[in-house]
Amino acid sequence: MPAFDRWPRLIGRHAVLLLTAAVMLLPLVWALGSSFKPSTTIFDMSPVPLPASLENYRTVFSAFPLWRMLLNTFVTAAGVTALQVLVAVPAAYALTQLTFRGQRFALGLVAVALLVPVQSLIIPAFLMISHLGWRDTYPGLIVPQLSGCALAVVLLRNHLRALPPNLFHAAALDGATAGETLRFVVLPLLRPALSAVVLLVFINTWNEYLWPTLAAPSPKHTTIQAGLALFLNQEGPEYGPLLAASILATVPVVAVYLVASRRIADAFLHAGPG
Repeated sequence: MPAFDRWPRLIGRHAVLLLTAAVMLLPLVWALGSSFKPSTTIFDMSPVPLPASLENYRTVFSAFPLWRMLLNTFVTAAGVTALQVLVAVPAAYALTQLTFRGQRFALGLVAVALLVPVQSLIIPAFLMISHLGWRDTYPGLIVPQLSGCALAVVLLRNHLRALPPNLFHAAALDGATAGETLRFVVLPLLRPALSAVVLLVFINTWNEYLWPTLAAPSPKHTTIQAGLALFLNQEGPEYGPLLAASILATVPVVAVYLVASRRIADAFLHAGPG
């Protein structure tokens, strides 16, 4: 039990944390309550929907290609995640365990890629998919987002640096090649970090708005985040259905994060030195 004189400090810290959590959750709770309000009471100041109505959700399911957009979002997020992991794992392994000319330069390029905003690459990426005829296609949504894999490389590299060197020495004495060491030694030990990277990339891709808006402008091929703009039409914003669709688009991401939040935090807290 903490000493009596520490209780005021602990209470103060928890009060700050609770206040911060409340401020962060308030917009989500307000949007959730407003999504059940009829159109006539959508601007009421009360966050509690009285009377509650499913009108907005009926509109979303009847007049909005929700399932198609959710499918597009899932395929895009899964494709980007798989592609980034396939690149990040061997890249992190090479930067950590292999010795080659230009290794420091390659590591510097990864650091620079981590600092460069992905949005600055929008124009060349858009020109690329336009010349290849990839607009309104899954390759056009997925492939250009490989440019954001620097964070995955850095995270996995830090975890690899934290592994005991004796493991790699023992594998080399047993005659294992670099590929066999990566497959049978590194990947099993890297599984927690890989899970965190997969979840981070998946969530970030799911919430991506700008690139799907440019790469897949048609409602049939775009993702759910870009598709929400359909409720901002020339006749005026439909706030009720927009909030209902936003809540439905958020549910999968919130569920994934709640299940894996501890693993995501461990990926940052337990990573080795850079």
